Amino acid sequence: MKPGPVTSDLTNLDALEAAGMTDPAEREMLEEVASAFRVRVTADMAAVGSEGVRAQFAPDIRELSVLPEEMVDPIGDEAHAPVPGLTHRYPDRAILHATKVCEVYCRFCFRRETVGEAGHLGAAEFEAVLDYLRATPAVREVILTGGDPLVLSARRLGGMLDRLEALGTLEVVRVHTRVPVVAPEKVTEALVRVLDRALPVWVVVHTNHPDEMTEAAAGALRRLSRAGVPLLSQTVLLRGVNAEVEVLERLFRVLIRNRVKPYYLHHPDQAKGTGHFRVTLEEGQAIMAALRGRLTGIAQPVYVLDIPGGHGKVPVGPGYLRAEGDHWVVTDPQGREHFYRAL
Repeated sequence: MKPGPVTSDLTNLDALEAAGMTDPAEREMLEEVASAFRVRVTADMAAVGSEGVRAQFAPDIRELSVLPEEMVDPIGDEAHAPVPGLTHRYPDRAILHATKVCEVYCRFCFRRETVGEAGHLGAAEFEAVLDYLRATPAVREVILTGGDPLVLSARRLGGMLDRLEALGTLEVVRVHTRVPVVAPEKVTEALVRVLDRALPVWVVVHTNHPDEMTEAAAGALRRLSRAGVPLLSQTVLLRGVNAEVEVLERLFRVLIRNRVKPYYLHHPDQAKGTGHFRVTLEEGQAIMAALRGRLTGIAQPVYVLDIPGGHGKVPVGPGYLRAEGDHWVVTDPQGREHFYRAL
């Protein structure tokens, strides 16, 4: 099907079909997918049109296949929630669910069954979060997530950041977002001013394919970096999207050119109906080993696995050392082995 012009966000199957993102012959089964997992694609992403972008946002009948190991809450948001709206899995940092709304609904999202179901964190819930943080000064970092916190107005987001800054116990706030890439026009000067404050705010941009990095996205990232907002990225390793060395190399190079440091490459979570996206750990390790020999160190993220059940992230990148008797064997980025003796 030849795509028609995309002039607004796509939030239903009719719009997706008109844009050429879904097959009308699969409509009946896709209705079932869309009823289980919400659909939304911004006009910016729909206009890109490449398979690596389309596969992230267009519903797929394979989502109806749920494997035994897949779960509703694979990273333990609810299991580690001391109060509604807050997840506290690590001693020094906590996740604040500012909203459940996103500009796009990714087909592999580990919160795919809850995003979009309600609006923003209520005033009473936010007060309870602040009370918990006051009583738990060991929390030095708050990570705003959702949903996507940058869907909030600059006024609302600024008010939340003001209250967090006033606690006096935080050293940094992190904002995890897709907005600068998928809806770059929402990175306004008003929003940038809200993020430029005494309490450092780091922005972690979620992007998975180099085709997402449009000219408009580059402009949004430049507005942020020009204001001194530190920029990191996170990427999910996805079969059919980016699970190739060449694709990830292109992505990480374009991020560095836009002053974004690749931070995490996530092994895909065991969310329901996402098995067709998952690669094996061995495949991921081989990709990371190949990238080690092709990319500067500042362009390489840490490959991590979020242990199901909320037990935390661990690096799972390839090993370069093995012990043999009284010495080590070290593998270099080209795969050659070298003798190394150490105490």
